[in-house]
Amino acid sequence: MNTASPSIASPSPGNRVAKGRAALSNAPGRFERHDRVAVDDGWATEDDLPPLRTEVSFEVPRKVITRNTSPDIAFDRSINPYRGCEHGCIYCFARPSHAYLGLSPGLDFETRLIAKPDAPAVLEAELRRPSYRCAPIAIGTNTDAYQPIEREARIMRGILNVLQAFRHPVTITTKGTLVERDIDILGPMAGDGLAGVGISVTTLQSDLARRMEPRVPSPARRLRSVERLAKAGVPVRVMVSPIVPGLTDHEVEAIVAAARDAGARAASMIPLRLPLEVSALWQDWLAEHYPDRVGRVMSKLRDMHGGKDYDAEFGKRMTGEGVWADLLQQRFARAVRAAGLDGTLPPLRADLFAPPLARGDQLSLF
Repeated sequence: MNTASPSIASPSPGNRVAKGRAALSNAPGRFERHDRVAVDDGWATEDDLPPLRTEVSFEVPRKVITRNTSPDIAFDRSINPYRGCEHGCIYCFARPSHAYLGLSPGLDFETRLIAKPDAPAVLEAELRRPSYRCAPIAIGTNTDAYQPIEREARIMRGILNVLQAFRHPVTITTKGTLVERDIDILGPMAGDGLAGVGISVTTLQSDLARRMEPRVPSPARRLRSVERLAKAGVPVRVMVSPIVPGLTDHEVEAIVAAARDAGARAASMIPLRLPLEVSALWQDWLAEHYPDRVGRVMSKLRDMHGGKDYDAEFGKRMTGEGVWADLLQQRFARAVRAAGLDGTLPPLRADLFAPPLARGDQLSLF
C-alpha cells in the first residue's frame, strides 16, 4: 500500500475553514506519540483557505470481505472499496478508522484516501472458495462506495459486476447519487431479489447540508436518486441518520414524508454518534458554524448517553437511552407509521448463489 507521511497540525492557525471540507483541524490520531500545533505568527489573513486537493493512494488487499459479529448489526459481512471518504461528513463515525493508518481522522480522512482497485478480482476469488457460504454483503457501511472518486475509479462498478455474475445478494448504503449509474445492474438484481439500497438524508436544508456534508449531493438531489431507483424496481430505504438533537430533529416528519413521496419503501433512523476523535471534531465544527446551538445540542446528546458524549455499548450506541432518546424513537415511529414506511425491505435471496464458470473451466457433462 502506498501511503503518504503522517499528518501534522491543523491546516492553519485559528482553525479556519478550508473550502469544500468540514473538519477544521488535522490533529493526529489516538495512536500517534507526537502532535504539532499551528501557531498564529501574525501573518494570517481573514480569507478562507484555498481548496485542499484530494490525494489517492492504492492498496492491494488480500481479501475484501470483512466479517463482524456485532449483535446490533443486521449483517455479518461487508465490503469497503475505499478508506477515507471525500464526502467529508463532519459527524462520520468512520473517521477514527483513519488513525489505524497513521493518518488524522480530521482533514486527512477527507483528503487522503486509499482505493482498492483490485477489489473486484479479490472478491471473485473469495466467492469461489469451496468453503464460502452465501449471505447478503453490505457495502457502504464504513465509507461511501459512491464518493466522488468512484466516478473515475469504478471499483464499485466492478464489484457489482462480480456480484451480479455470481447471483449474490447485496445491500448498499450511500449518500452518493452516482448510484444511479449502476441502475442497469441494480435493477435486474433487485428483480431477482438480490439488491436493496439505503439512501441517507440527514436534513432538507441545503445550507446546513453543505456545511455538515460538504461534498455530498444536495438533499433534493438525493431524493431524486430515491425516485429513480424506485422507478427501476430497486427497493429503497431512506435513512434519517444521523438525527442531531437541537439541529435537525425538528425535520424528522418532513424528511419521512419526502422519502415516501420519492418512492421509498421504508425508513430508519440513528441519533448522532460521536466515537473517539469524532467528538472533538464535531464540537469544533458546531462552535464554528452554530455557536448558539453548542450547549443545547451537546446537553441533549449527553442526556442520551448517560452524561457522556457517546456510549459505545452494544444495544445503546445506535439508539441512546433515557427520556429524550425514548421520545425521539416514539416520534420517529409515529412519523413512519403515518407515511406507511414502518415496514422493512423484502429479504434478499441467498439461494440463487451460483459461481459462474471461471476462465479455463470445462463445462460439466452432466
